[in-house]
Amino acid sequence: MGALLPSEPILVWPDTPVPEVAAVLDRAGISSVPVVDWLGYLVGVVSEMDLLRVRASDTLAVDWERLCARHVMSQAWFSVASDTPLEHAVRLIESLQIHRLVVVADDGESPLGVLSATDLARFMVGR
Repeated sequence: MGALLPSEPILVWPDTPVPEVAAVLDRAGISSVPVVDWLGYLVGVVSEMDLLRVRASDTLAVDWERLCARHVMSQAWFSVASDTPLEHAVRLIESLQIHRLVVVADDGESPLGVLSATDLARFMVGR
């Protein structure tokens, strides 16, 4: 999976302001970003959908500038090891009906990146 992931993972901290998280997603052209604690361990994921939910909420949208990643992140995610065969990742995304998998290092907790259904489709078409 290494060829599908950036050499340096794009990550944010729990206290990263939501406007900055949105800017990271926009700049990198990605739809989600792992949130890591101070040890570098995965604690959540912020997706474009999470940010849209905030914007759609009359209560939360008012606090857009004051919210941080920890306030809006999803704490439920699915992960795979970096040596997981792509075919297995495709089957997992399909069977779980999810849009992304967090790829983690051998320790099972340090994110290396996010593998989206779109990434997999592009890779499979390019084969």
